[in-house]
Amino acid sequence: MKMFITGATGFVGSAVVRELLAQGYQVLGLARSDRSADALAKMGAEVLRGDLEMPETLRQGARTSDGIIHTGFVHDFSRFAEACAIDRTAIETLGAAIESTQKPFIVTAGVAFLDAAGPLTVEADPAFPPSGTYPRASEAAAKALSDRGIPTSIMRLPPSVHGKGDHGFVPMLIDIARRTGRSAYIGDGHNAWPAVHVDDAARAFRLAVEGGASAETYHAVAEQGIPFREIAEAIAGGLGIPCVSLSVEEAQEHFGWFFGFASIGQPASSDWTRARLNWNPTGPGLLADIIDASYFDASAGQST
Repeated sequence: MKMFITGATGFVGSAVVRELLAQGYQVLGLARSDRSADALAKMGAEVLRGDLEMPETLRQGARTSDGIIHTGFVHDFSRFAEACAIDRTAIETLGAAIESTQKPFIVTAGVAFLDAAGPLTVEADPAFPPSGTYPRASEAAAKALSDRGIPTSIMRLPPSVHGKGDHGFVPMLIDIARRTGRSAYIGDGHNAWPAVHVDDAARAFRLAVEGGASAETYHAVAEQGIPFREIAEAIAGGLGIPCVSLSVEEAQEHFGWFFGFASIGQPASSDWTRARLNWNPTGPGLLADIIDASYFDASAGQST
């Protein structure tokens, strides 16, 4: 079986590529640079040169493969609305290319900013509609495809997908702490971040592919919720700096554009996903990984 992967050399995407290759899949990875193409080739994947803003290339990848995993996203928060629009168009293009084929198509989304009915976010809880405040429309685009008869699954990832090579939210927090000389949390710091090790997340994607074409929503969540204060304390210990509580106003100045993510408090369950996919995460927890996975090395967080 041949899978087309967008974002194939990103942190999550490259783990998905490794997982699929290890299980005997063929992989076609989208690569926008020579460096990315070389990295994919070294892993043993086939390379398709292009990016998310090249619709004909996306169609080619979708049509010549047996399924699609969309992990690509333009991670430029200075133009977040534009990145969200690119993502939505890419999802629509990929879905339209496989209409009536029943190829599995999995779109990456997040467990944060969901309309939770209870204390734990569950797979059945809907995402808030895209808005000017948070314009990401991955789920909305996926569901629109499913409503058109193009079954599209959603794999929700937690705020921290961690492991060696992570260049996501935890490295961003470490960078803020380095620059300001203190690691901070808001108020009592009880707002909780769900988390998963990147290899466990990759296995969840592969298991979802093996379930065939569907319109299911999955949660790749290993830890339901880690208090943000404990994350801040781990970062303070790793850097040898103070850990402090800030008021909302102080935190807005300290975190800047990252404040909305730092204030996330959305514990999430993956019970349904575990049962549905027979997925059992085995990787280390986030707090242990912050200490053990080279997060404080000078080269930590650099992507391929």
